[in-house]
Amino acid sequence: MFAERITSIHVAYYHLCHRKLWLFHHQIRMENASGNVHVAEGKLIEDSSYTRRAQRWRQLLVGNLRIDHFDPVARVVREVKKSPKLEHAHVAQLKYYLFVLARAGVKDLRGELEYPRQRRRVEVRLTAEDGPAIEDWERDIERIVASPVCPALRKKAYCKACAFYDFCYV
Repeated sequence: MFAERITSIHVAYYHLCHRKLWLFHHQIRMENASGNVHVAEGKLIEDSSYTRRAQRWRQLLVGNLRIDHFDPVARVVREVKKSPKLEHAHVAQLKYYLFVLARAGVKDLRGELEYPRQRRRVEVRLTAEDGPAIEDWERDIERIVASPVCPALRKKAYCKACAFYDFCYV
């Protein structure tokens, strides 16, 4: 089943840009390209924020997912992000973690999105309506990445900050 190969990046890109999703899935990776300050800054913020709490957080591997911050005592999955500008994709990514863990039998979890620069925290919970919607995401992701042709370019407000900007526009 393809759903077992979906990563949280697939889910986030699905909510941001189907073209970016297709390119990522087909091993065209621009995130590590030199000079992409947006990606580098995001990684720095994630690595340097909340260092005193690092002792209670564990990395968790579930199928194809690598969850960087899991607190087994408080039953919290945490994601640290640079900016809330793309919060809808961050929430989807976190809900996907919660969904996959619930499917694996780990129940009663909650998620936390943290935006250190804004000193903001958003609680994320999986609802009964989320399950069928997430299964639809999985089917749609599978359809998009199985296509032999990359989806057409659709200009969005956040394209200029995207790691794939040069690929799409230059």
